[in-house]
Amino acid sequence: MGSRARILASKSIYEGRVVRLKVDRVIEPGGIEATREVVWHAGSVVVLPRLRDGRVLLVRQFRYAAGGSLWELVAGGIERGESLRAAARRELLEETGYRARRLKPLLKFFPSPGILSERMHLVEARDLTRGEARPESDERIRVESFTLAQIRKMLRTRRIQDGKTLVGLYWLLLTRRITI
Repeated sequence: MGSRARILASKSIYEGRVVRLKVDRVIEPGGIEATREVVWHAGSVVVLPRLRDGRVLLVRQFRYAAGGSLWELVAGGIERGESLRAAARRELLEETGYRARRLKPLLKFFPSPGILSERMHLVEARDLTRGEARPESDERIRVESFTLAQIRKMLRTRRIQDGKTLVGLYWLLLTRRITI
């Protein structure tokens, strides 16, 4: 059994600035013939900014699709031809004003593989220096730092609802062997 699907037909339904919606007729491994609706996305970076004292930077911004404001890790799309590190540096500066001396790729994950092609890359940012944020014109972002104890409490009380942020913060706590 192969590990890839064979595309029988593909139709682009919508193409926007960030995503493309396709409907594909495929034969999947195991001979399963199916119609799949896929939102195609080029990929994104999720930055876990760590201050020298161990605090973590989170941003709070309004998310129309979620119907409210969410606490999140810094994140954004990887632009065509842009390296992972360049995207992480750009997003960190845009959203928080911080620059990182050290960036460490941690893991890759699919946030919703049933319908979305986007692969997210979690990157830890260390040795931060503060500067001036450069948010995009449609972004209103609040930046705050949180201790690991505050992060644990936010997770326990379900104040963090964003998936990529849950992945990054649980990764941080679990790899540090800190009780959640």
